[in-house]
Amino acid sequence: MAASDPIDHIRGFHAELTATRHEIHAHPELGLEEHRTAELVAKQLAALGIEVHRGVGKTGVVGVLKVGDGAQTIGLRADMDALPIEEETNLPYSSRNRGRMHACGHDGHTTMLLGAARYLAETRNFNGTVNFIFQPGEEGIGGALAMLDDGLFERFPCGAVYGLHNSPGMAVGQYAICPPGPAMAGGAFFDIAITGKGSHGARPDLSIDSALVACHMGTALQSIVSRNISAWDNVVVSVTRVRAGKAYNVVPESATLGGTVRVMKREALATVETAMKRIVTSTAAAFGATATLDFRLIFAPLVNHLGHTEAMADAAAELVGEAHVNRAKTPAMASEDFAFMLERVPGAYINIGNGEDSAPVHNSHYNFNDAAIPYGSGIFARLVERSLR
Repeated sequence: MAASDPIDHIRGFHAELTATRHEIHAHPELGLEEHRTAELVAKQLAALGIEVHRGVGKTGVVGVLKVGDGAQTIGLRADMDALPIEEETNLPYSSRNRGRMHACGHDGHTTMLLGAARYLAETRNFNGTVNFIFQPGEEGIGGALAMLDDGLFERFPCGAVYGLHNSPGMAVGQYAICPPGPAMAGGAFFDIAITGKGSHGARPDLSIDSALVACHMGTALQSIVSRNISAWDNVVVSVTRVRAGKAYNVVPESATLGGTVRVMKREALATVETAMKRIVTSTAAAFGATATLDFRLIFAPLVNHLGHTEAMADAAAELVGEAHVNRAKTPAMASEDFAFMLERVPGAYINIGNGEDSAPVHNSHYNFNDAAIPYGSGIFARLVERSLR
């Protein structure tokens, strides 16, 4: 069968995909709680005649479509979870779950992969096996690792795996991909617990002031990047939470700091953690207090692989023309846990335009642009047709 234009074909059922996206958007679920979304995905895949596997990594779903006798396999991944944000869009399909919102476009990503599944099930213009991977808990909840720990690639082998994300500020119909190498940062979260000695606010001489320790510690942590990391490496250390005391006239006995670290190389995380332990322990000791550090890897650096990056960019160029594909996107300090999958199986990750007037992601006014659906579905579909000829 001759290859059709995936985007034109998918536009034939764009209205149905849009309705699916709105349904998912109206019922957002947090990471590893996506029971309703997972069931919607599973039912739609089954209706297409695709083999369905539920409960992969707790709430993940994998659909398997085999055509012909080809031995090659490919994985296509989309994320399903929402964020703990109160929606303020006033859309007719706004979130019905208070304090939860699809503020990152995962409703659109899920819908685009469903669109690719339908196109491939209808056209069957490939020879091999496609694994449609619907991942839970991308937003720092550990969903990718949950699927991997559940034997994702042992149960559903993939010769390559691909993912995508919408990009506010970029026109619909355009694509952008980083060259082979680090494309998104790895990330860790940290919590620091400080214990001093409380006293009356009028007698600080009787205290070991945990709030004062926290202030000095937060300042000292800023020296990690400037004095421990090579200027050639990209590292961010941000203290994003400081808590101490509840009263005006009480010197607090305890305080906490929390925040995030972002790096482009895994080994840089070890350097930051070592320096952070040293600063936390010594700063607390200098004031007569004690402190402990909880440092947790949440995301690996996302690395685009040689060959697969070009394959993804070439697929995009076939759909919209080379002029609409940026092959030199600047790496981002944001993180994405699809990176853990790319550590196990080679592949690549691309951005697609969500509209130049789109609100940013993780914002209460954000909304995925339904006009982008055929472009996301289309690149997934064309990748399969090119890879599994």
